[in-house]
Amino acid sequence: MKEKDQKNFDCYDGRIEKIRMEQSNSDIRLGRFLSLVLRHDPSAAGIVLDEHGWADVDELLAGVGRTGRKIDRAALERIVRENNKQRYAFNEDHTKIRANQGHSVRVDVELERREPPRYLYHGTATRSLPSIHREGIRKMGRQYVHLSGDLETAMAVGKRHGIPVVITIDAEAMAREGVAFYRSENGVWLCEHVEPKYLVP
Repeated sequence: MKEKDQKNFDCYDGRIEKIRMEQSNSDIRLGRFLSLVLRHDPSAAGIVLDEHGWADVDELLAGVGRTGRKIDRAALERIVRENNKQRYAFNEDHTKIRANQGHSVRVDVELERREPPRYLYHGTATRSLPSIHREGIRKMGRQYVHLSGDLETAMAVGKRHGIPVVITIDAEAMAREGVAFYRSENGVWLCEHVEPKYLVP
């Protein structure tokens, strides 16, 4: 390749990479706003969720647009598809969308009761340990306590809150004593409360 052609190619490649980075940053910002709307405050986009947490996609796109944010159906599909936590789901014909879990608003996302594995894990920050040992793991404004099925995921969750620590939970004992467990579409284990006696030393 000639030197001039190589420079043109490098320039073009640089522009493409810049566009991709701008798109990625925009998607991250939109994803955070969608999380707010679909899990905590649908009025932020001027919409309502039905009893099962579903939002009409056209109404959502229009509502987000009214806030001054740029979004279209392609961007929404990309955000849902590429979200590494798989937070969102469409219905079969992609006319509705909802968050899989993590709501602070009261909705029924139609979870089925599941038998948990022997142990589950909770990632948190070390500063939270004293209250957890006193009171157990609480919902903290959400509908359920969120638990992970593996150590790696729990550690990643803990890192978002500060110096991470992973707590092991005797889920089998909890289930044996009647505690209900659910598993969301994206693999998060959910329950109402984890009492201190179920924390594995």
